[in-house]
Amino acid sequence: MSASAKHKICLVIGDPVAHSLSPSMHNAAYKALGIEAEYEFGAKRIVEDELAKFMYEVREKDIYMLAVTIPHKEAIMQYLDAVDNVAKEIGAVNTVLNKDGKLIGYNTDYMGAIESLKGVTSLQGKRVAVLGSGGSARAIVYGFIKEKCHVAVYSRNIDTANELKGVFDCKVIPWEERNSMVADIIANTTPIGRDSDELPIAESVIDKGQIVFDINYNVNGTSLLKLARRKGATTIEGLEMLLRQGMKQFELYTGIKAPEQAMRNALQNDKEHADAI
Repeated sequence: MSASAKHKICLVIGDPVAHSLSPSMHNAAYKALGIEAEYEFGAKRIVEDELAKFMYEVREKDIYMLAVTIPHKEAIMQYLDAVDNVAKEIGAVNTVLNKDGKLIGYNTDYMGAIESLKGVTSLQGKRVAVLGSGGSARAIVYGFIKEKCHVAVYSRNIDTANELKGVFDCKVIPWEERNSMVADIIANTTPIGRDSDELPIAESVIDKGQIVFDINYNVNGTSLLKLARRKGATTIEGLEMLLRQGMKQFELYTGIKAPEQAMRNALQNDKEHADAI
């Protein structure tokens, strides 16, 4: 179906992608606004060595919009005609729009993360520990630096961590030292604990005065957030970031104000359904 036709095809791409709740959230927004005849949001698994071929198909099939998730947020940039200034500075893209055959990249991740955190705390001057240094971490570090936080990055990949240090005013601390961190906010951008009981940090690191934010959105709750709640810390689920970045995404590609409650309800319904299984 052509993007210029009445029905505009939107896809979330990644590997894995079956767990994604983006289709449910966006399709609920279309229904709430009565525009479901104009848009359709689906999911497509694209492994890393298929990305180049798929991006050719995006042009050929005139796909209207892509939501980009792990592991493609950085690699996809080489296949785009243009990248907006914020996404260029971050060095990662999570949204691609097909504008009359021109593929343009944007990043709404950082806004989703920062707005989620601002809902529970002020950010200026906070000590932040970011676990991971991939595409999502780049966006989140960018947002924290803009908010004048003191950011330390802990990563198993020292090369990508040092790239972050070279772009942003942040510290890089060896992954092996993560259990000695001192932080007001802990932000996990690694996949550790998304689908298992593994923890990215030791239990002793967390206390009730902290805010623990996990970008993963396992509908049953990640192992890190379950632990943080038991310890009395304030927690922010990845579902909140998904919602807020998705709202920005929706407004970017439709030009219409996102129906927050409809999108939030869709995510909550998915979570309750998963909890009941």
